[in-house]
Amino acid sequence: MNRDLPDGDGTPQTPQGSEQREAGSPALEIIQPPGWPVPQGYANAVAASGRQIFLAGQIGWDPVTGVFASDDLAAQTAQALENVATLLQAAGAEPRHLTRLTWYVTDRAEYLAARPTIGAAYRAVIGRHYPAMSLLVVHSLLEQQAKVEIEATAVIPAPGDGDQAHSRRAHTDKPDDS
Repeated sequence: MNRDLPDGDGTPQTPQGSEQREAGSPALEIIQPPGWPVPQGYANAVAASGRQIFLAGQIGWDPVTGVFASDDLAAQTAQALENVATLLQAAGAEPRHLTRLTWYVTDRAEYLAARPTIGAAYRAVIGRHYPAMSLLVVHSLLEQQAKVEIEATAVIPAPGDGDQAHSRRAHTDKPDDS
């Protein structure tokens, strides 16, 4: 489990077994096994049904001009997240529909140092919606100046699936009341 993802304020985001993560979230089911610590700033697993959207990795440049506004990791991350949000909007989705994010960063120490700023940028663009996430440190990315790349998956709920997020405890004797 990686606890070094965007929120990073030390406060668990969802108590185990909670029924809703964020008001107005789509029909997402947050999977939280009993006894597991609640992750900070991400979910261990998410289940969803509806129209699936798969976004290619987004880097911290202006996608129209191909120009990086900064060499700063936090600034590139903010732009990459904006690019994710723009693609979601073009597909008829919103950040709250995200079910998975995979982050690739080129420098672990720089990421850890920039974590508070990255967390603020994440909340400014995505809000307090925390899908399943993975973060990998890689040697480099294809674009030489890029320091971060973010892949995303989103699910727009099918009609009739409602617009609520649910949490489920796996392998419990107690029925889920959601």
